[in-house]
Amino acid sequence: MEIKWDILAMIIGAAFVTFLPRVLPLVVLSRLQIPDLAMRWLSYIPIAVMAALLGDELLMTDGKLASLRDNVELLAALPTFLVAVYTRSLLGTIIVGVVTVMLLRIWL
Repeated sequence: MEIKWDILAMIIGAAFVTFLPRVLPLVVLSRLQIPDLAMRWLSYIPIAVMAALLGDELLMTDGKLASLRDNVELLAALPTFLVAVYTRSLLGTIIVGVVTVMLLRIWL
């Protein structure tokens, strides 16, 4: 098997570019004492990112606001959200979401 050095260099470069932004903040921030206010503010970032991803996925279709009648995913999100809130079970939430989408696609 022949090694193509340009492809190997690209793979190593891509690995470095992927690895560096993930490790560098951990190394720098592990040595700093972050104030409580900043830590409280940072705790909302995962919730905001998840809300943005879900909002875009559930409410938009082809860059336009989706209608409720044609939006199977939004209808399936309602029982899925209720199961997530009441059971706090990731597996149960996933199963309810997948089964609800499947049944709504069959019926609608």
